[in-house]
Amino acid sequence: MPKPPPAEEHDDSGLDLARSIARGLAGKTPKKSTRSSPARTDAARRWRTAREGRSSGAHPDDRDPQTMDTTMGRFVSEQGWETELRVHGVFSRWEAIVGRDVGQHVTPESFADGRLVVRTDSTAWATQMKLLAPDVVRRLNEVLGEGTVQVIDIEGPRGPSWKKGRLRVKGRGPRDTYG
Repeated sequence: MPKPPPAEEHDDSGLDLARSIARGLAGKTPKKSTRSSPARTDAARRWRTAREGRSSGAHPDDRDPQTMDTTMGRFVSEQGWETELRVHGVFSRWEAIVGRDVGQHVTPESFADGRLVVRTDSTAWATQMKLLAPDVVRRLNEVLGEGTVQVIDIEGPRGPSWKKGRLRVKGRGPRDTYG
C-alpha cells in the first residue's frame, strides 16, 4: 500500500498572517471565519452606529453639507449680531421705509442701545423730523421688531469749519445757523 503524500502544512503568509497578528493584538483568539449574509452585517452595522449616536438618516443633520445661508445664520446668531444686521439693513433701505421726502433730507448715521442717530440736511428738516419721530419709530419697529428702536436723536446739518483757510477765525466763529 503506497503511502499517502505528506500533507502540506499551511504557510502563514500574506493575508492569513496579517489576520492572525491583528487578532493577537486585539486580544482575540483566531476563530474560524464564518461569513454571515450581507443583510445581517448591514443591520448590525446600522444598529451599532445608532447605538453610538452617529446614525444618519433621511433628514439633514449637522454632518451634512450646509448651505452658506444656514452657516452664516448660525454664525450671526452665535455672535449676537441679529439686531445690528437688521438695523444696518434698514440703513440701506432707509428711503423705502421712511418715504421718499424724508429719505432725501434725513440720513441715519448710527444705532446703539435702542438709539438711532439721524442727520438732517437743514435746520427746517431737523424741526420737521422732531415732529415725525414717533411715526418713524413706530414704522422702524414694524420692520425690525417691537422695541428695537426706542429713541431717535436728531442732529442738524454740519456747519463749515472755521479752523482752516486764509480767513481763519480764532475762537468759536460766527454765531449763525446754517441751513
